Amino acid sequence: MARPRTFDEDHLLTGAMHVFRRQGFAASSVRDLEAATGLTSGSLYNSYGDKRGVFEAASIHYNRTVLARRIEDHAPEGSGIAGLRRLFLSLLHEPDGGSAGCLITNSAVEFGSKDAPGFVAEGLAVLRDTIADRLGDEAEAVALLALYQGALVLIRAGYDKAVLEQMFTHHFETLEKHHGC
Repeated sequence: MARPRTFDEDHLLTGAMHVFRRQGFAASSVRDLEAATGLTSGSLYNSYGDKRGVFEAASIHYNRTVLARRIEDHAPEGSGIAGLRRLFLSLLHEPDGGSAGCLITNSAVEFGSKDAPGFVAEGLAVLRDTIADRLGDEAEAVALLALYQGALVLIRAGYDKAVLEQMFTHHFETLEKHHGC
């Protein structure tokens, strides 16, 4: 019979999520995960099987907490194009002032389409569906999803955020004119 977990799983998954978000899967060591979570490798492996298991659990946690909260805070249901604008602009202002980027985007780039974990497709689908709902246009939603993901790659690469903000402003002004807002 398995022993019950005696740790705060949200705290553990948040710590692991930040390690993977900053460093990626391949570059994250078990020591990094131990330091971020406060658990030993044995405890991590007993709970999640291996590093990949920790990664998958932390990634699902990312979608459930970070992505869902970002959408709720900036583009809640019924917020329309104005909400999408706020969502995009929020990408430029990480809470810690850093630019670790998005775990979904970083993982899609690291793994590619062949080996991408399931949470990548799930996160992209949530974003696409959110954009389509707020915009009311399925075809344009894919284009905005590409803009969103591309901006995240540029942010991670250290691109000038002021330039990205101007691009978002211009794009959303055009969308508002097109949609009569």
